[in-house]
Amino acid sequence: MKAIQFHAAGGPEVLRYDEVPVPEIGPGEVLVRVHAVGVNPPDWYLREGMKVMPAELRPTLEFPLTPGTDMSGVVQAVAPDVVDFAVGDEVFGMLRFPGFDGRTYAQYVAAPTSDLAHKPAAIDHVQAAGAPMAVLTAWQYLIDLGHDVPSPFTGQVHRPVPITPGMTVLVNGAAGGVGHFAVQLAKWKGAHVIAVASGRHERFLRELGADELIDYTTTRAADVVSGIDLVIDAVGGPGSSRFLTVLKRGGTMLPVFFAQYDPEETARLDITVSNIQVRSNGPQLAEIGRLFDKGELRVGVDSTYPLSEAAGAHERAAQGHIQGKIVLTAAS
Repeated sequence: MKAIQFHAAGGPEVLRYDEVPVPEIGPGEVLVRVHAVGVNPPDWYLREGMKVMPAELRPTLEFPLTPGTDMSGVVQAVAPDVVDFAVGDEVFGMLRFPGFDGRTYAQYVAAPTSDLAHKPAAIDHVQAAGAPMAVLTAWQYLIDLGHDVPSPFTGQVHRPVPITPGMTVLVNGAAGGVGHFAVQLAKWKGAHVIAVASGRHERFLRELGADELIDYTTTRAADVVSGIDLVIDAVGGPGSSRFLTVLKRGGTMLPVFFAQYDPEETARLDITVSNIQVRSNGPQLAEIGRLFDKGELRVGVDSTYPLSEAAGAHERAAQGHIQGKIVLTAAS
């Protein structure tokens, strides 16, 4: 089969379209013929050699590596102990995360059934492949963590704030992968949703249910809103703390990407800051899949690339300003 591998860390140019053996399956696994692959930030963090992490915490990488966690496809073979999936089933999932062993940038993948769900009939393989990591991140932040593993960033177990009608939720980076699902889930729960994104995404976000849009290219959120119950910041970085001032006392800040907050400042403002490490969860994806089938969730697709052009997909990701998800299509 064909798969994307890289033999040294580097830029998108290190991604090679190689011939490799079809993987063998073990207990509790199925072999999936991959139709589409979701592109996520951990894919390019891995390709870059995990430079995003402090040097003393970086894992030792053994090359060659095949990146990828998210995929949608059709089951081709099942291990003898598998009862929930059969040959011919359409499935989607985020495989073996956190970790670097998903290996979904390939025409076939060995997938643990615990990480899989049946693909919703209402969406195609491209949309299904774009969903898992982003939608599970939003779900585990906002709805149900699904485990009791402490966050590696805080050492605390995250407790989602129940979203109820009448609450106001602000989503920064609302048009991106996690952001556009956070908008939809908050709206599904009855919140008034304020989206922060470039104005060019306004139509997209309004269609997803955003009640208001703040165009960050022209307006600072802190200048126009206050008294927010919950902020989910899908951008993070050193500027994330600017959103603390829009929260009411007792409010909650959920940074999705790396961001540091002054504990004295958050204590003074009576603000809770909490984050998670998203984890694979097939049963949660099955529950989310029912929302796709009911039309209560949709997947925004920014662009698609053939698997052989994974480098181009990573170049697109580096440009930023993504609307939804970037997806690779895998022809077998």
